[in-house]
Amino acid sequence: MQAIDALGDKLSSYLEPSHVKKVLRAYEFADKCHQGQYRQSGEPYISHPVAVTHILADMHLDHESMMAAMLHDVIEDTHVDKKQLSRRFGKPVAELVDGVSKLTEIEFASKAEQQAENFQKMTLAMSRDIRVILVKLADRLHNMRTLGVLRPEKRRRIARETLEIYAPMAQRLGMNDMRIEFEDLGFNALYPLRYRRIREAITAATGHRKELVAEIKDAVEVRLESEDIKGKVFGREKHLWSIYQKMKSKKKSFREIMDVFGFRIVVESVEDCYRALGVMHNLFKPVAGEFKDYIAIPKSNGYQSLHTVLIGMHGVPIEVQIRTADMNAMADFGIAAHWLYKSSEKGLPRTARWIQELLDLQKHAGNSLEFIEHVKNDLFPDEVYVFTPKGEIISLPSGATAVDFAYAVHTAVGNHCVACEVNGQIASLSEPLESGQRILIHTAKQAQPNPTWLGFVVTAKARSAIRHFLKHQHHEESVELGKRLLGRALKSFDASYADIRKSWIKRLLKETKAPSFEAVLQQIGLGNRVAYAVANLMVPPSKRLESPPQSYDLPIMIDPSEKIIISYGRCCRPIPGDPILGHFSPGRGLVIHRESCKNLADIRGNVEKCMPINWSPSSNRDFPVEVKLEVSAERGIIAILASRITEAEATVEQISVNERDAHSSVVDLTIEVKNRKHLADVMRKVRTIPPVLRVYRVKN
Repeated sequence: MQAIDALGDKLSSYLEPSHVKKVLRAYEFADKCHQGQYRQSGEPYISHPVAVTHILADMHLDHESMMAAMLHDVIEDTHVDKKQLSRRFGKPVAELVDGVSKLTEIEFASKAEQQAENFQKMTLAMSRDIRVILVKLADRLHNMRTLGVLRPEKRRRIARETLEIYAPMAQRLGMNDMRIEFEDLGFNALYPLRYRRIREAITAATGHRKELVAEIKDAVEVRLESEDIKGKVFGREKHLWSIYQKMKSKKKSFREIMDVFGFRIVVESVEDCYRALGVMHNLFKPVAGEFKDYIAIPKSNGYQSLHTVLIGMHGVPIEVQIRTADMNAMADFGIAAHWLYKSSEKGLPRTARWIQELLDLQKHAGNSLEFIEHVKNDLFPDEVYVFTPKGEIISLPSGATAVDFAYAVHTAVGNHCVACEVNGQIASLSEPLESGQRILIHTAKQAQPNPTWLGFVVTAKARSAIRHFLKHQHHEESVELGKRLLGRALKSFDASYADIRKSWIKRLLKETKAPSFEAVLQQIGLGNRVAYAVANLMVPPSKRLESPPQSYDLPIMIDPSEKIIISYGRCCRPIPGDPILGHFSPGRGLVIHRESCKNLADIRGNVEKCMPINWSPSSNRDFPVEVKLEVSAERGIIAILASRITEAEATVEQISVNERDAHSSVVDLTIEVKNRKHLADVMRKVRTIPPVLRVYRVKN
């Protein structure tokens, strides 16, 4: 009852009396529903919803959020359903309670899929009403505060989950106070001994620090007053999890981290922020490269502040944050500051944009585990701020590349990106970007994502879009190859692909239990089903054959520029003009080898595993081929070789030199050519170089 009285007083300080009554009515209903239910600590269950409502009341949330907090376990733990809540308390409250109820207890690690699907539900719930996540975060915060009564393994599981998902989410929503409490409670539950040691070390170091903090604070306050700037100065203590993470990531000792002193200056206006910055830079020496202006360029969660690092009295490093009261509320309460300080509404559109990005990721992710992998990468790295050619600011995580930038602008820009300019200079697509750079992306209609990009992109949006494209492309290519192979196999039954009837497909799907005809074509293209066997199942029983043909009259024609799933054997490096065979490799599709390749010796006679292939006469791409040269030792021979190969319009991909003796060496070259004729031209040009004794193509 004391908790309810205190809650009533808290709510009365900012809600209308009619709204306070509604919240208390929700309490009475929840109390009745949870009658006879107890928490593991032995307290009546109703104490939990009351505590959650208290947390939200501290953020000054609206009365509907309070009612939802009071009723958040009613649907899950009692006989009451959504319809009853809707009748009693209105549809918005019922929707909020239902949204929170669907975010059931997440099973961690052993049931990763369940955890990931749960996070997907949370994303959808947030997109409908952001208050759902605020109630959920408050619910998790109270559970973390009362974690001590649980079994050690359950405590650790919940703590790990809180540190991995809930703390970063609170930070993403700008709710710094909640994030800090999540991290310290999680740290204590996950690593109790480390937590205790760091806490003891902080207590031991406090005495000396107090004097120094007071001295610096007094000096700053006196100088602000002399410049007629009204502001409050606060000493900022680092929290335990932050100290532990810095010790780990920066490999620094406790003493090195504690030697940095933090201060926050809260002033009345934006103009005063910049004036206060000038005062601080006059009072103490600023450290070069350590100034960040998050007022002009806010963080993506709405955070605004000026950051600077100074060398203070006695040579002590000082980190200073300068902001207004509104910015301070936004920094501590994030989106909750929308209710606490009505002027901070700018936090909501940013939040809405992030939630929309999550929904886009969800559409492209193959499954819930892939989705949560993307989201974990997105929660919450340091940021760099770069400019589009029109001067718009794009916020990206630290380490982001031009490809990340391209996808941040638009998925289509990322998919067709071929090159980039950084500050007017051509730069590598994989080079990490730095704040303040101006980025221009060059695109080409025919261009498409390169699988190697997955090795260096850092944003969830880029990774998700690349994977989605490659998966879709892989599917299309394997279906196209499957069609060709099936059409060729049907010729053995005096039929063609165009002759396929609905009844044939129906018969096939019944026999194979495949979900669709397209799925069967894909499996043929990937080499997981034999085209002849599929054709034999499709045709009417009267046309079926008992054994496959000994050979096929028509070879398959391939054009390397076509979108079909083919790859080329690295063992023999086939190029257009070579006699070739196709070999089926399960999961990879059709692999092209030279007819003479030793690796085909065992399967050459098997028509279903190995088939004749012809090159399309229109083939126009470059192919790698390996060439060996025996050369007499002479200065500058490699430069002469490279120059002669370039003259022949070929590209050197790789080169290595092995000395045979004092007079000669063997040069191994991988060059890119268009066909056999092009290769012959290159070799002819190379033979005319006097030091070249012999040149030949590597066969296998």
